[in-house]
Amino acid sequence: MRAQPLPDFVTADVDLAGRTTLALPGRAAYLAEISSCRQLAQLANLQQSRRRFVLGGGSNVVLSGDFDGLLLRMAIAGRELLGEDADAWYVRAGAGESWHQLVLWTLARGWPGLENLALIPGTVGAAPIQNIGAYGLELADRCQSLEAFDMARGRLLHLDRAACRFGYRDSVFKQHGWHLDGSHVVTSVTFRLSKDWRPLTGYADLAAELDRRRLARPDARQIADAVIAVRNRKLPDPATVPNAGSFFQNPLVSAELGGRLRRDFPELPCHVQPDGRIKIAAGWLIEQAGWKGRDLGRVGMYEKQALVLVNRGGALGTDVMALARAVQDAVRQRFAVELSPEPVLL
Repeated sequence: MRAQPLPDFVTADVDLAGRTTLALPGRAAYLAEISSCRQLAQLANLQQSRRRFVLGGGSNVVLSGDFDGLLLRMAIAGRELLGEDADAWYVRAGAGESWHQLVLWTLARGWPGLENLALIPGTVGAAPIQNIGAYGLELADRCQSLEAFDMARGRLLHLDRAACRFGYRDSVFKQHGWHLDGSHVVTSVTFRLSKDWRPLTGYADLAAELDRRRLARPDARQIADAVIAVRNRKLPDPATVPNAGSFFQNPLVSAELGGRLRRDFPELPCHVQPDGRIKIAAGWLIEQAGWKGRDLGRVGMYEKQALVLVNRGGALGTDVMALARAVQDAVRQRFAVELSPEPVLL
């Protein structure tokens, strides 16, 4: 059967190096710039067998080479206050919006709650897929609901917070592999920002920065500024040093293993979780295993933050994965802990 022609918003043979923050070489057979649900409906109606993948800001992707399918580049815009009640403001943003700009926008309007997640790269649509988090806050803590387009059924779905099945760097999208096959595409996210706002300042780096600024009772904007300062000191700008942000998840280990590690390494940064497991700082493990600032060919672990894998220039996807495996092996041998990469290998 002859394939149906693709819509005019689909471009063939697209260079992807400038569309991912690791700046790895690769081309896409087809790329669609998606600015509306109507476009998704058009693509859903086509009887195509092409592989699909949803691309946001490109900050959580490792290109292994060329992509022979259709990339959906999310560009759905829009930010609005849906409404408010006595307890909260309800804010909706399109999937193509910059996550950091959304944070700043809500703060500028006096709606606190997202400040600890300032300067996290990527788009709003990508944020719930891996349940982004930083400095004691996760997206799940503020997400009211989201809308996603079901490409198989050609219709928009509404998922409340429970239906998203959030976990640590996890969601229903990852649990079903929807983030890999483009079968469900996030189009907008709605946030509940409580009017009973309380600052989250317990993480050591953030607390130290606030103390340095002599802010005993910081407001939400001051917390965001402190988060931005800490992140800017520790994380390289992808425009000058290509990287994918934190490359490994902070591992969750059993209470037994966590207790043993804390006895053997009293300085180990860790946090006990509600279920009894212990979250360990992956960056500390990598540094202690000897990989902070160390290169393997054309890639390396950043000298200011061991958790960040950087492209020193001219790297390929194979170089990135070779370094990732080397770091995983070193941490496993020393601590008996498995590190899991955050980015998707495409």
